[in-house]
Amino acid sequence: MTIKMGQTHVHRYLRPLLDRVQKGEIDPTFVITHRMKLDEAPDAYEIFKHKKDNCIKVVLKP
Repeated sequence: MTIKMGQTHVHRYLRPLLDRVQKGEIDPTFVITHRMKLDEAPDAYEIFKHKKDNCIKVVLKP
């Protein structure tokens, strides 16, 4: 068995991607499947961890 992993070059890509999002060239909202209140964070983590309700990304709002 072979397992390969890698990390993205966050420092290299973050600024250019954020600029494109701010200009409206990229809309990342398609990955947000759940929006929850900040006090629901423990539940949000459980939903995400176990991929319940087809969870991809949770946004927490204060």
